[in-house]
Amino acid sequence: MAVIAHSHSPAAASGLRGRLLAAIQQMQENRARRAVYRQTVRELNALTTRDLDDLGISRSMITRLAHEAAWGSK
Repeated sequence: MAVIAHSHSPAAASGLRGRLLAAIQQMQENRARRAVYRQTVRELNALTTRDLDDLGISRSMITRLAHEAAWGSK
């Protein structure tokens, strides 16, 4: 029968805690970026075609512009 040693050192606990906190922060950032994306799409879709034309935006550009607003340009 094999015995597995578990590391319960403070360094191991802080490493796990740090990774968990980083993962939670990344999820929060992704959630905020998705909210910016959805809001941008919603606001641009609410504009009339004439308003979009005045801004130099076609409807086919809306998702790309929203992506750039949330995650930056490619």
